[in-house]
Amino acid sequence: MKKINLLLVIVLSFFLGAFTFYFSEKLTRGEAHTAAKVMGLQFTDAEIDSLLPDIEEFQESYQKNREADIPNSLPPATTFHPVPAGFKIPTEQRPIRWSKPKMVKMPADKSDLAFYSIADLGYLLRTGQTTSVELTRFFLGRLEKYNRQLHFAITITEELALEQARKADELMAEGTILSPLHGIPYGAKDLLAVKGYKTTWGAMPYKDQVVDVDATVIQKLEAAGAVLCAKTTLGALAWGDVWYGETTRNPWNAETGSSGSSAGSASTVAAGCLPFAIGTETLGSIVSPSTVCGTTGLRPTFGQVSRYGAMALSWSMDKIGPICRSVEDCAMVYEAIRGDDGLDNSLLPAAFNYDAYLDIKTLKIGYVKADFERDYGFRENDSLALNTLREMGIELIPIELPPLPDIRFVLNAEAAAAFDELTRSGKDDLMVRQIKNAWPNTFRAARFIPAVEYIQANRLRSKLMAEMAGLFEKVDVFVAPSWASRSLTITNLTGHPAVVVPNGFREGMPTSITFTGQLFEDAATCTVAKAFQDATDFHKKHPVLD
Repeated sequence: MKKINLLLVIVLSFFLGAFTFYFSEKLTRGEAHTAAKVMGLQFTDAEIDSLLPDIEEFQESYQKNREADIPNSLPPATTFHPVPAGFKIPTEQRPIRWSKPKMVKMPADKSDLAFYSIADLGYLLRTGQTTSVELTRFFLGRLEKYNRQLHFAITITEELALEQARKADELMAEGTILSPLHGIPYGAKDLLAVKGYKTTWGAMPYKDQVVDVDATVIQKLEAAGAVLCAKTTLGALAWGDVWYGETTRNPWNAETGSSGSSAGSASTVAAGCLPFAIGTETLGSIVSPSTVCGTTGLRPTFGQVSRYGAMALSWSMDKIGPICRSVEDCAMVYEAIRGDDGLDNSLLPAAFNYDAYLDIKTLKIGYVKADFERDYGFRENDSLALNTLREMGIELIPIELPPLPDIRFVLNAEAAAAFDELTRSGKDDLMVRQIKNAWPNTFRAARFIPAVEYIQANRLRSKLMAEMAGLFEKVDVFVAPSWASRSLTITNLTGHPAVVVPNGFREGMPTSITFTGQLFEDAATCTVAKAFQDATDFHKKHPVLD
């Protein structure tokens, strides 16, 4: 026994000595030269000798900081606001004007309810043709059935849903209607925390994680009377459509993925398994799955929807918005979830003056002419969409987007900081996807982005914001290809709102086009997109499921 203990002491002493040597070894001049080369810099030996002590002090600071508890929910002290110099945020709130509800009847085939709009389902509820409990059970049944083949839900929140539905019915029986969403089932991307349920972020290292808060968006939807039925899938840590359990499938072709990262939110709505769902976008995560699934999505102006209780990926780019069947459905959900909560310091007060009856001919509407003239996959459908707008009496104004500086690594740097502990712990090896573009590799590579270059990139971002402000002196809203345009990246960096709507099919799969508006003019952006949608019927098409 003594020999075993002695051997154990020797082994531990060896590893402790190696550990101490590794972390106490002085940085050499050659290593500093190599580090400088990584950053594209060159210093003399004398300069290196002078800066080595400073680098060693920095390293000591890094180690001390790494001992602190820095959860994903802790934001940086610097807060991004998308407001360029001289810009005035519209704050005068006027009465919202929704479309007049249609007098719909309960369909003979109840399965038709799967593709009813929020407004139509709300009319059925208010006229007593159904109840929230009945609707909720109907959609819970579809969720259970089609989740087996489409893999769009991580958790089906049946107990909570039925409890909220019963409460909605009780209030309705008393004559209380909380909002247009009262009694309407919905889903939320599983990066939004819900008390009593797992919040997995779609990633294996967090598959059993419980965040014991209700995200602000969840709270606001409950206050609006909506009924949470499912926590929908997302590509791991909000990238792609592959999560720790499967690949989320596209209802139009279950052999393909639903894109990401709001993969499950778009898939559930497209499949008629929920009337609406909440997604998030950092760099295309509402636009992309909405495009391939044929849904309608709203990416709001940055700083209009609280991210409290949501997984942070990029503090200066993350946005939360709805994925629905129609633009007006999106506007109804947005009205319920927007606004300050005192918990997200990026929020700015602004009005949302949605008017379904606004004459859009009073607005200046542009189009990115050079993008539409390029040869790309959706060109035919996009050209037809432009013709539709012109047939509606809109004089499209050609515009040119400003150059896009090479600053996308701002997202990489912030994401690597958000998941610093994951990288340093080695738990990133548990992630399902380990390819070059997946987060594990991106997080590791981002450790080599110098802080100076990150700040310089954000200075160029300020210049880009000013250039976009100049563009919006010419137009109120502009239309661009959803994918074949630098508009997607530019406006995610500048925080502008966008609405993506279906505009046809290509080889049996949906295509889309995107309307982008002035900062805080989410209402005007929705109104223009709705006018296009009213002139077409692509949003009324839906996949046939077995």
